[in-house]
Amino acid sequence: MTTDTPTPRLAIDGGTPVRQAPFALRRTMGEAEKQAVCAVMDSDKLSEFFGSPGPRWLGGPQVQAFEQKWAWQYGFGHAISVNSWTTGLQTAVGAVGIGPGDEVIVSPYTMSASATAVLFYGGIPVFADIDPDTFNISAETIRARITPRTKAILVVHIFGQAADMDPIMALARAHGLKVIEDAAQAPGVHYKGRPVGAIGDVGGFSLNYHKHIHCGEGGMLVTNDPAIALRCRLIRNHAENFTEAMEIADLGNLIGSNYRLTELQAAIGIVQLDRLPGYLAHRQRLAAHLSARLATLPSITPVASQPGAEHAYYVYPMRFDARRAGMDRASFVRAVAAELPAAGHVEQTPLTEGYVRPLYLAPLYQRQIALGRDGFPWNLHPGVVYDHRPGLCPVAERMRNEELLLTSLVREPLTESDLDDLVAAMRKVLSSVRPATTSPHTADAD
Repeated sequence: MTTDTPTPRLAIDGGTPVRQAPFALRRTMGEAEKQAVCAVMDSDKLSEFFGSPGPRWLGGPQVQAFEQKWAWQYGFGHAISVNSWTTGLQTAVGAVGIGPGDEVIVSPYTMSASATAVLFYGGIPVFADIDPDTFNISAETIRARITPRTKAILVVHIFGQAADMDPIMALARAHGLKVIEDAAQAPGVHYKGRPVGAIGDVGGFSLNYHKHIHCGEGGMLVTNDPAIALRCRLIRNHAENFTEAMEIADLGNLIGSNYRLTELQAAIGIVQLDRLPGYLAHRQRLAAHLSARLATLPSITPVASQPGAEHAYYVYPMRFDARRAGMDRASFVRAVAAELPAAGHVEQTPLTEGYVRPLYLAPLYQRQIALGRDGFPWNLHPGVVYDHRPGLCPVAERMRNEELLLTSLVREPLTESDLDDLVAAMRKVLSSVRPATTSPHTADAD
């Protein structure tokens, strides 16, 4: 005679949690960064940019050294620092020549600036759905959105996963389109041996405080096109003051601004860049361990591994099958959270549901009023309907509303043991529920 082993009582119901010790926080600044900052402070030159022609138009020695080091370390022709990746995206859109009424195909499942950078120049964001395995837009979803008005594609390497760039580039070249890469979450990542960021015409990375490496705020544009690099540098630093001196005939989009990085930030960035390869290796090792453990949980689909494409694991994505789990996603997340220590910081949060709301559902796109009050820039094409109703990108909406889970625990200084606790909590919660699809006939029905 056999008896079933009692299922442990869930912590959310008063049982003993899987873990009580908090997950360690990252510590991103060290002695080397302190020394670099002190050296700049001692020089009394916190920024050496000039907004007029001269030797300091490109910034001071720290800024230039940071740019040169990034370009050399990853094999880019040019690296151009900016004071945020938001302004970096705006600079990239301007540098490739986007103007009023030009359509740019973008992801709906990303930070808002990936699309508003297009609006900054009067362009029109056109949303392509995402791939359910990589969460990136793909050549297939992009193709359906191309019109005679399309001028560029803005590819986001979301969560640190390199998009499938070869088909995207082939499609772009066939239609004469520029390609911008938003690799904010994917520094140091390679696609088939090539660093992301400049597989297209221009792209770059974020350096704000919660990225892999950072200098508080900042960004780094990269390109292998010298003409685009020049336009990026001009837009970054008051281009209108330089066009005559440089005898630039094409003045389009060359009203510049102040998007300049400081010497203090660049000095920190130089040190941080040395840490990047180690951080990536650590996250990739943890992610491989987590993927192997999650493969034993039938209702969880680990992140897909795309051949030839690296993943930086800014966060680790997975998909949740509520039908197989026998519980809804929100209840699952709450129950897992109860099995683990309370998060005092976002980086300690074991699981979050979905990601951003698909961008086209925001009031900006629902009302189609960006600049002024008359519907600009959507009103530039009378008779063209830009439909932003729910259902436009069904995969993105499904990921947001039903399936996607993210964990921020695949990071330094955490270990495989920490992730084992996460999986143990997930397993405990799933084991406590008898799935609704216990019949062999209903289990295979789709």
